[in-house]
Amino acid sequence: MKTVRIIGVPEHFNLPWHLAIEEGAFEDRGIDLVWNDVPEGTGRMCELLKTEEADIAIILTEGIIKSISEGNPVKIAQEYISSPLLWGIHVAQDSDHTSISDLENAPIAISRMGSGSHLMANVHAQNQGWKVDKLQYEIINNLDGAIKAFSEGSTSYFLWEHFTTKPWVEKGVFRRLGDCPTPWPCFVIAVTDQFLTEKSDLLAHILEVINTYTKEFKKIPSIDRTLSNRYEQHLEDIQIWLSKTSWGQQQLAEEVVNEVQKRLHELQLIDHIRKPGYFLNELD
Repeated sequence: MKTVRIIGVPEHFNLPWHLAIEEGAFEDRGIDLVWNDVPEGTGRMCELLKTEEADIAIILTEGIIKSISEGNPVKIAQEYISSPLLWGIHVAQDSDHTSISDLENAPIAISRMGSGSHLMANVHAQNQGWKVDKLQYEIINNLDGAIKAFSEGSTSYFLWEHFTTKPWVEKGVFRRLGDCPTPWPCFVIAVTDQFLTEKSDLLAHILEVINTYTKEFKKIPSIDRTLSNRYEQHLEDIQIWLSKTSWGQQQLAEEVVNEVQKRLHELQLIDHIRKPGYFLNELD
């Protein structure tokens, strides 16, 4: 049995991995796939890949492209979620901000620099025509940190996945002012160069297993109820989320890599635009 360390956020997108692990699908291929949740998100996962504390990550497209561009020795193996991520735009329940336009000069709560909450806040600001070089940040580490900060009177606004934060909107911790979808497929499977060098033979098996699960995922009987119970979401919310979400089984398109780089470069979040092959792993 060969051990592989994989990381991802503790959110509903990643249930196919957990089902495959629980049902022994990777063990059948001689792989001990060890999953660790990273609630801090993409910025933290980039660090764990860079320090070789993880082999594979299910990670936001824009975050890993930025990290690879800056020298992180990682490659994108393929798409994971091929639909956009719907980022909710939140303020504290008792905030004076009542519309998106009120947020132009407000600080932004982010998990860390280079995280999705940081990068998409820049994309959103650019969409609004705001001066992105004037943005100010409050580091809150993860969703729990945002809940704590907003409960204690933070005047920031906060971007996080719409359905994950919805229970906290209903509890009166957050108030949602709108949404900002990613302009590209939102999650990819990223693999360290070290893993590709030492265990590349395992990658094809891992992708074959997870792609089988994601192709059939929506057809699993009562999968909406399973997701609702497991992630403590309202059934109707899960059903809406499922209708908006699609899983990909192909390599990320070069056009998408170029589009993400172009946007990050415009935002001065990366210094160079590189050829797509710099980011993508091609299986033999």
